[in-house]
Amino acid sequence: MEIIAALFIDDIDIRQVEGPASRIDLGGVQFSAAAPTPLPLTWAPHLVVIVHAPPGSDGTGVLEVVYKRDGEQIARNVQPLQTPPGKFDYRLVRGEIDFDDYGTVEAHCRIGTDGHTVVVPYTLLPPEADD
Repeated sequence: MEIIAALFIDDIDIRQVEGPASRIDLGGVQFSAAAPTPLPLTWAPHLVVIVHAPPGSDGTGVLEVVYKRDGEQIARNVQPLQTPPGKFDYRLVRGEIDFDDYGTVEAHCRIGTDGHTVVVPYTLLPPEADD
């Protein structure tokens, strides 16, 4: 199996179209957000990981997402994957991340222990100032 894309999002919608084919509509793709409150806080952005099982594969694997700040692991999510060979699938990952300071965390996504790692940054910004 292989990762096709990994993004932080607000919404996901799957719909059927002629063919039969499927469409994945992603809404609110983001790489940063303003904190809703002053620090410290726990933030839980939604990460979608889109995967493909090549034809001839067994269609099984394990998705691991490790969240890192300054190179150190701060959270981890592991979940099994099962996708028919030749098909695509997705997984939603919701990591709860503690922020004591504003800055960037990276979601390191891979399938299995030998898989290529896709790194997706996410930055928590200070709240907007009131005028």
